[in-house]
Amino acid sequence: MELNEAYRHCRRMAFGHYENFPVASLLLPRSRRDAVAAVYAFARQADDFSDEPAYARERVPLLEDWMARLDADPAGHPVFTALADARRRFRIPREPLADLVRAFLMDCAKARYATFDELLGYCRLSANPVGRLVLRIFDRDGADEVRESDAVCTALQLANHWQDLASDAAVRDRVYLPAEDLGRHGVTVEQLRRREFTPALGALLREQVDRAEALFEAGSGLPARLGGRLGLEVRLTLLGGRAILAKIRAQGYDTLASRPRLGASDAPLLLAKALLGRRS
Repeated sequence: MELNEAYRHCRRMAFGHYENFPVASLLLPRSRRDAVAAVYAFARQADDFSDEPAYARERVPLLEDWMARLDADPAGHPVFTALADARRRFRIPREPLADLVRAFLMDCAKARYATFDELLGYCRLSANPVGRLVLRIFDRDGADEVRESDAVCTALQLANHWQDLASDAAVRDRVYLPAEDLGRHGVTVEQLRRREFTPALGALLREQVDRAEALFEAGSGLPARLGGRLGLEVRLTLLGGRAILAKIRAQGYDTLASRPRLGASDAPLLLAKALLGRRS
């Protein structure tokens, strides 16, 4: 497949899905933006294999094939044609890409987490590799940058879990709230499936939102550390994640009744905050 067409395919995937946060946005330089889009397309398709009803009967074989393609000839597949070029140009290692597939395979086999530490282990596979891959593309993957990026990416993953609490439980039979925390607050999985919100569930979600907020705070120095257009992109992403947490708080932590999300009306304020933060 012709390389330009492969990258166009990845860009369409990057801009064609609803996301809370910017993906390969126009803030990034074109050459690196295309590489980020290739990484996103790789992860997006694997995520669809693990989630979408169309793949329900063949999720694991498709994901295993996706993993194997990391070491195969990319010819003929737009995602892997673009990804192979990006890997060559930016020295992208295999392991973070493989970790993402491992997380999606975990989603096919594991629907419950006993402790918060166990959930963080899942985030280390499902979220943190994305930040590390972006840092590698920009040649900014020093130890401090990686540490702060991991905190931000884990926080983003947790925010998404609490945002999608209702659909995860009712549609996908996945519960990311740790079992020990459910038990401590007297909340049941069946209650989540029935979308039955109680003060106890509100207290439980307040605790989880606070944990995510603490991780955002731990990574809050990353935009200034990176600087430039990448720093602005990361600042916008971090602000978007914190805005989701603010929306969860504003609706009294009841994400069973309605899914908090960012809309077009949120974008100008987030961008203004990001620009002001860069100046300060």
